[in-house]
Amino acid sequence: MKRLSLLLSAAALVMAGCATTQKADEKQQSAAPIVDAVAGPGGKSARSASAPATAVTTQGGGYLPGDGPGGETVNLDAIPDAVPKAEPLHRYANRPYSALGKTYTPLQTTDTYKERGVASWYGKKFHGQRTSIGEVYDMYGMTAAHPTLPIPSYARVTNVATGKSVVVRVNDRGPFLHQRIMDLSYVAAAKLGYINSGSAEVEVESIAVSGTAPVETPPVKVEPLPPAPTLPVEKAGPSTGKVYLQLGAFKSPQGAESFLVRMRSEMGEGSKPLMLFEKQGLTRVHLGPYASENEARSAADRLEDRLGFKPFMSKH
Repeated sequence: MKRLSLLLSAAALVMAGCATTQKADEKQQSAAPIVDAVAGPGGKSARSASAPATAVTTQGGGYLPGDGPGGETVNLDAIPDAVPKAEPLHRYANRPYSALGKTYTPLQTTDTYKERGVASWYGKKFHGQRTSIGEVYDMYGMTAAHPTLPIPSYARVTNVATGKSVVVRVNDRGPFLHQRIMDLSYVAAAKLGYINSGSAEVEVESIAVSGTAPVETPPVKVEPLPPAPTLPVEKAGPSTGKVYLQLGAFKSPQGAESFLVRMRSEMGEGSKPLMLFEKQGLTRVHLGPYASENEARSAADRLEDRLGFKPFMSKH
């Protein structure tokens, strides 16, 4: 669920919800490096007091500093999918808009939208803040943010790797970074099983609703992909003096692999090789090597605008 509210200039209500989002986007662009947070503070809350033995505790995961799960035990089975129903479109939040230098034209109907791409999630950093239509974001609700689907509207989201799917209500705008197609709420992402990796390839299919009665939404059949081969990891040893750029550091090796694959896709052919490097209990994503520190610094400056964060130099 990166995870971002839309900047809309058309209405005071929408502006109130989106001002915080613009600041969040700006912070994301300047964050360096991206670090997979370790497990958050322990403890249970009133939300988990009545949870049965089948409750799932979700901690850690691929998210930016300050965001993440709430450190609670969440009974995923007790949280139902969103139930599609006919709702009027928001008066202002479905107009064309611009975010981070790109113009988006929201759809006005949900009849034919279907797309595959990378989805992320957003959690406690935005919990209780306003979404693009003025509603309060609830990280424990089955909701999502999308750049162009009508809001509010409903969509079925399927994890391509596992075939698991959920139905969510789209009530926010975003994400706008790294070519992601959707930000899911914390619980929706947990039900799809990608909290720890931070993102996953999904299929998003809009759900058309007519009248006022709830509609049945049969699961979409998506064949799971075969398991991806484990990438080699270089372990820290005697220093060789080689210069790299660090793009991220992850407690979860799976999170590091997922991030490396995403970076490789975004940077395309012709870039320096990407590698995994394990040091001090973290699996790091490194780019290089570079011929000198000056070359690495120049590359970091060029990559900042492209990636939304500035890598920093590392030697090993």
